[in-house]
Amino acid sequence: MGEAIKVLFITQEITPFLPESEIATICRYLPQAVQDRGNEIRAFMPKFSAINERRNQLHEVQRLSGMNIIIDDTDHPLIIKVASLQAARMQVYFIDNEDYFHHRNIVKDADGVEYKDNGERTIFFARGVLETIKKLRWTPDIIHCHGWMTALVPLYIKQAYSDDPCFRDAKIVYSIYEDGFSNPFQERYDQILRLDGVKDEHLKSIQATPVDYVALTKLAVDFSDAVIQGSETLQAPLTEYVASKPERPFLPYQTPETYTDAYLDLYQSLL
Repeated sequence: MGEAIKVLFITQEITPFLPESEIATICRYLPQAVQDRGNEIRAFMPKFSAINERRNQLHEVQRLSGMNIIIDDTDHPLIIKVASLQAARMQVYFIDNEDYFHHRNIVKDADGVEYKDNGERTIFFARGVLETIKKLRWTPDIIHCHGWMTALVPLYIKQAYSDDPCFRDAKIVYSIYEDGFSNPFQERYDQILRLDGVKDEHLKSIQATPVDYVALTKLAVDFSDAVIQGSETLQAPLTEYVASKPERPFLPYQTPETYTDAYLDLYQSLL
């Protein structure tokens, strides 16, 4: 491998903070493998209620916390926590907020009902990560997004943060998983998510249609520099949509034995 690179991993799940799943397992071992090969990494995920703060030794990072993120004219405090994975010699940053994450699971409540504000939660998470990276003054070369909760990151970086020194040269990779949600997001989602730089023309895939998992994933694909098939099988509309974008590099599903080398090769090809 060539010159060392900086890779930002944004994900909705990492084990052992959450139970093992396809995303959680990849996002535990991929950052470690990338770091072990001489690269620099940062990893971010939401601080869901299932994460035991005492057992995992999470603590708040005061210098990064304290900002308010405005969503639909309401202020939501941003709290940043951090924990170390000693075996991997890496830190994980957690995006926390009393309303969106602290007392919530990923998609559904304890009764199996999907949260009505899941759409707003994607907005808060994406903006929370990007604002924290700015405070860290860290400039990633590659930003690798995993899971539907990260789907707004490509749009925001390419449009709202395109001139920011932390992000203007970064390449975005989006991994698609079979990790969706059932209920479309709330009405006006395409209006609520807006920041300066995000225009009607950028939101074609989610306008005039309920914003379901497929529509949200298409939006992420539209603004990514490369796409990875993270699950062995994907919904047909998504595979067809990716195939309709031949100009965008696409990496098919990789096994646990091959994904590290394949992903690193993809990162290098984008730089």
